[in-house]
Amino acid sequence: MPDTYNEAIQQMVRKYQAAGEPWPTTAREIAEWAIRTKHWAPHPSTIVSQCADQIARALREEYITDPQGRRIRAKHVARVPRGGEQMSIWDDIRRAKPNFMAMALQQRRQQILGDCQQLKADADSYNDNWNSGAPIQLVFDFTADLEELESVESLYADGATVAP
Repeated sequence: MPDTYNEAIQQMVRKYQAAGEPWPTTAREIAEWAIRTKHWAPHPSTIVSQCADQIARALREEYITDPQGRRIRAKHVARVPRGGEQMSIWDDIRRAKPNFMAMALQQRRQQILGDCQQLKADADSYNDNWNSGAPIQLVFDFTADLEELESVESLYADGATVAP
């Protein structure tokens, strides 16, 4: 018996594969199969969670242009303790207090670091175990990438256009 909801979903995906369904596939195709074969049905709390996830996604994708012309996220989230549990609290960059923004930005930085750590482990494992060619090399210093993006953005801010 699975210990967590994610493990139950992973087990359901293994049933999808065992049923001889197409692989590789999309999460949507697995979901359609799971609902059709009654391996998954929405629970009222799942519906609330799905709605909250969609709200969070929409908040993450709301952008504004700041006074310097930069395209920035309008809404930011921070995990904070509330009532004995961790809650994701959203605020607007135009009204957020500095301590909230410092927490939100630092937490996003930690998420990026975690993504980089997992990416390195995945690449190292692939190179060590399954890659028969030259090792895939990754660079985790993003300084040059950020400088290049900022220079391109400033070109467009100054009215540059792309030639056809």
